[in-house]
Amino acid sequence: MTPALKAAVDFAAANETPWPRDILAHLESGFFEPAPDNEVIGPTAPRGGPNGVIYWHGKRVAEWGDPARADMTFSVAKSYLAILAGLAWRDGLLPDLDAKVSGTVPHEAFAGPRNGAVTWRHLLTNTSEWEGTLFGKSDLIDRGRSLGVEGQGKKRSTRPLAEPGGYWEYNDVRVNALSVALLYLFRRPLPEVFAERIMDPIGASKDWTWRGYTTSQVEVGGGMIESVSGGGHWGGGLIISAEDQVKVGLLVAADGQWKGRELIRKEWLDLCRTPCALNPHYGFLFWLNTGRTKWPSSSEKAVCFSGAGGATTWMEPAEEIVAVSRWLDGAKLDEFMRMVRAALAG
Repeated sequence: MTPALKAAVDFAAANETPWPRDILAHLESGFFEPAPDNEVIGPTAPRGGPNGVIYWHGKRVAEWGDPARADMTFSVAKSYLAILAGLAWRDGLLPDLDAKVSGTVPHEAFAGPRNGAVTWRHLLTNTSEWEGTLFGKSDLIDRGRSLGVEGQGKKRSTRPLAEPGGYWEYNDVRVNALSVALLYLFRRPLPEVFAERIMDPIGASKDWTWRGYTTSQVEVGGGMIESVSGGGHWGGGLIISAEDQVKVGLLVAADGQWKGRELIRKEWLDLCRTPCALNPHYGFLFWLNTGRTKWPSSSEKAVCFSGAGGATTWMEPAEEIVAVSRWLDGAKLDEFMRMVRAALAG
């Protein structure tokens, strides 16, 4: 490891998120929202220390902490739902992104004039304006959510809802509705599909889990299946290591190819990396760097899977950098990117 790369790694290790190690206590303290909206209804796990791994041109060039430790990753799960949607698209289960979800998903979440008009594209771009309560959580809890002041800003906005497709908002309840919809398409647990189609082929460990809530059992095909969550601020979601996350990042950075086998269609990943009309920094549940205005020290084509508390999978396709950083203070991410790029540019 060069001195410059070691400095970048030391920087990541030294700039730990201010989150406490006891994640459950942090959630119950009302960090995301006050009681009773903060009720935790899914499994949680205490976190470890800062850790991560960096690959360059397909080779491992750096690591720090304990990258084999599986920890909660919060909204990284959203990007994994996008990958699952791509598998459904490839299989012909989701042929028309602009079709109404209600046309193929017979669940009460997509009933009525508003929710019945929601399309797959709306859900994948966070523009659905879906309204209601799902698994005991109202969309109002996250309405008005601002990621720039996560844990500080007020939510439960009283703004009038736009028509589906007319407003961009980061809302975990609406993402959970996408998870339900995908469950109906595959008719089997989504983690099972993800393991079979993605994680097992790329050689991931068996240490990761993806859970929903105690309330998220859904009847599909005569049986009850747990619908997984697209985040973790009410518990549930992905618990996974940096080692496993970086393999998913390498797969996506390689346009879905793994050792000569196409696991994800490049055409789908191109859609995921295309900015939506209402937010230039967001595609299909992938974070983008359009105009280099989200992470100025990264490239225009940088893509991230991001979760609260400092869970980031960062991909620089042109430079063949794929890095996972865990529990890095979000305010320090851009500087970390700058240091890594400078170190590898040489």
